[in-house]
Amino acid sequence: LLPAEAEALVRALQGSELRDIGGQGWLRQHEYVEKLNMHGILSASAGQEQLLTELLVTHAKIPVLIGELISVEVWKHKIFPVLCRLEDFKPRSTFPIYVVLHHEASIINLLETVFFYKEVCESAEDSILDLIDYCHRKLILLAARSTKAQAADPVPPQELQKQAEMMEFEISLKALSVLRFITDQVDSLPLSALTRMLNTHNLPCLLVELVEHCPWSCWEAGKLKKFENGTWHVVPPEDHVKMTKLDGQVWLALLNLLLSPECQHKYHFDGFNKSQLLKLRAFLTDVLIDQLPNLVEMQRFLSYLAVTEPAPPKKDLILEQVPVIRDHILKKNSGKWEAIAKHQVKHAFSPTEEELKLQARRWAQTYSLDMMEALAPDKPRCRVCGAEAAKRCSRCRNEWYCTRACQVQHWQKHKPACNLMA
Repeated sequence: LLPAEAEALVRALQGSELRDIGGQGWLRQHEYVEKLNMHGILSASAGQEQLLTELLVTHAKIPVLIGELISVEVWKHKIFPVLCRLEDFKPRSTFPIYVVLHHEASIINLLETVFFYKEVCESAEDSILDLIDYCHRKLILLAARSTKAQAADPVPPQELQKQAEMMEFEISLKALSVLRFITDQVDSLPLSALTRMLNTHNLPCLLVELVEHCPWSCWEAGKLKKFENGTWHVVPPEDHVKMTKLDGQVWLALLNLLLSPECQHKYHFDGFNKSQLLKLRAFLTDVLIDQLPNLVEMQRFLSYLAVTEPAPPKKDLILEQVPVIRDHILKKNSGKWEAIAKHQVKHAFSPTEEELKLQARRWAQTYSLDMMEALAPDKPRCRVCGAEAAKRCSRCRNEWYCTRACQVQHWQKHKPACNLMA
């Protein structure tokens, strides 16, 4: 994007009502977010993301993005399940629904790109409390992540739910990065934000849970697999102890929350919290510390904590701000979930053939294949076997395969989406 284009898109960002999600005006808003998101990723890879950061801060759009993020999260948990149960909900309606599910991922990705900067965190103002709550909810989902297998060939609404679950996992990982960037700024955060992270949500203990169970790592058929850059990779034996970016985010967040003098003053080091934090000592091996030398300070802190008696509970009078965005959305729309779902089926998720074609052309311009490939960190992988792929479906140009045999094997599952894309 040229600077003037980026500024025009940033200026146009605005909050949405729950019932408007999926409508034509909202879809335009999603296009703006998606273009800014892709611009941000490409600018960051070239070390030039400062312009986008300045625009978002200057035009006070960080609270708007946080509000939009929470609106879509509420829609996904309150409206989407109702939609899937409605008889009027037809498979053709899934085209705009995929966009709504993707919207949350686009916003959190954009926030991850810009929250590296202190001024962005400060410009969030009171909405930082809602963002902390949002990240906390996502980290709980990560810690409790189920590994149950999905149905082999689900019908469209179940396929959508499966897609939503996959996106939820990736969104949660982005939320972890955003939270870590927030903890980088503990010295400049409002006191209510620190209280919320340390005592309301007890984030240090939640992060210990993530270190213990590592949801982005799993064993499959005797091989260790780790999730990185949007896909699961088999890790060769010599790299089993290598720290991933996600591992690093957890440890850096713990360093920020436990070693900052301000945090140590506010956090309740009671018996339970102490016993949870001391679990980290088992993970602080020489190999890990070689990869992140700052963890030496963590090791010293835990050694000191182990021989210290838990402090008595504090009895201070506490006055603090509370997050308002999500509570406002829930109160405003309470009891109206089914009515909103029916309205959206009629006005947003039952497009005519002509509307579908028009929208598809607009998405084709937004998600150009050249742009998407420029954003991809790795070479494409086969949809069936995971091998490096050089061929793609010639009809929709969306799925990749290593051989004709893999394409034929996947065709029955791919056919509905291929028809829709084509």
